[in-house]
Amino acid sequence: MATKVNKFDKIINIKNKKASFQFEFIDTYKAGMVLKGTEIKSIREGKVSLTESFCVFLDGELYVRQMHIAPYSMAASYNHDAVRDRKLLLGKKELEKLQTKSQEKGLTIIPVRIFINDRGMAKMEIALGRGKKVHDKRQDLKEKDAKRELQRMALK
Repeated sequence: MATKVNKFDKIINIKNKKASFQFEFIDTYKAGMVLKGTEIKSIREGKVSLTESFCVFLDGELYVRQMHIAPYSMAASYNHDAVRDRKLLLGKKELEKLQTKSQEKGLTIIPVRIFINDRGMAKMEIALGRGKKVHDKRQDLKEKDAKRELQRMALK
């Protein structure tokens, strides 16, 4: 018998690598995104950049700014803007909690990764974060190098 092929088998997991280096994550949330048809097709191809993106509240709703989704190659004239504000979908209580926390000094909301769940929906993991100091970043680099050295020794 032939096995059933799932069209969502290709795993999409796009990460913001700069975020974990520059920010200390306090709390994380999973949010849905309001997208156009060509945007979701580009996300499934993996053509997304989160490096310069950030989240902001506009009229009580959460939006992600500066997220770059490349135009879909197969679309002719109905393509989307590569960089535009995209609405994030969260529960009312989560939005209120995030809005009050983000107004505290030094806290910001950062997009961490984009993934496609088992139902085929594009989701974004966002984090409430505090910026790291220079000495914290140096400490992280030292720990990362130490782990790498231990792995090299274990392989020999």
